[in-house]
Amino acid sequence: KKIEQNVANMWKLHSDFGVEKEPENVFMAIISNRYALVKGTQMLRDELQLAFNSPSYRHSEHWANIGDGIMECGADLTTPSVLTTCGYTMCGDRICQSLALKRYQTMVAGRFGSMTESGETKPELFFATGGGTDSGPTLAHVTVGHALDARIKDNLYSGNADNFFLCNIDVCTHCGHLDIGSENKADFLGNTYAKVGTIYGLAQESELRDPRPCCGAIVGMITNFNMHNPVHVRLRSDLGEANWNYLAKNDIKADDGSPVKFLIAAAIIAIQGMRNTVDALGPGGELDERGLGHMTAQVQ
Repeated sequence: KKIEQNVANMWKLHSDFGVEKEPENVFMAIISNRYALVKGTQMLRDELQLAFNSPSYRHSEHWANIGDGIMECGADLTTPSVLTTCGYTMCGDRICQSLALKRYQTMVAGRFGSMTESGETKPELFFATGGGTDSGPTLAHVTVGHALDARIKDNLYSGNADNFFLCNIDVCTHCGHLDIGSENKADFLGNTYAKVGTIYGLAQESELRDPRPCCGAIVGMITNFNMHNPVHVRLRSDLGEANWNYLAKNDIKADDGSPVKFLIAAAIIAIQGMRNTVDALGPGGELDERGLGHMTAQVQ
């Protein structure tokens, strides 16, 4: 089938894993992967394209006098088609609501997320209390369920044997990094870091503010675990007991002496969050044999 060929072609694309890049480069790699998956198909993401599913438009007061016109927006499902949706996670920390997130919303979610009748993108947004990951099964269930109504699925699958559903989910954690470039920062942090180029796990959101832990939930989970804090419990579970014990008791430094254990923790939690969601999408999960999932994990 066409989709099997597209998946094979996607895996041939070059990718770098575990490499720091500008956000635009990361997002462009995600975009190219997903366009490779839908190549040769009619991509359905505009709610107006689903007018085939709702004859009631003809009798809607909101669309008075143009009901038949709305119906003409409905997609021809005899043409090979793919219905797409997009969901993403990000820590609720205000420091994450940055230019990188706005770039993601425009570049990725704006291309593969659903679109309202008025033309606004409406991806699934999951701003976790801390850490940036959420319950994998819930994330999978909500993202698929909101996009693939039973009647829409029946119409989509019966229209053409090559029609399918593409569920895109991006999991993003974050880890602050503080470049020690001035005496006041070194003084604030003490002599321990005075000769270190970058500290991971700290961020200074303004020159008028002191540096602080970032992600606070991940740093706190490692340095001061609270068994009564459900966020700490969730993150420790994703990190794994062996990893938690090692990171809680040891310092890990890069070649230049920069402490990186909180960055390592954020990366592990992002990957495990992705795996938890993939497991919930996969065999016996939210997606059937006509459903395809594309997931990424990243640290901002």
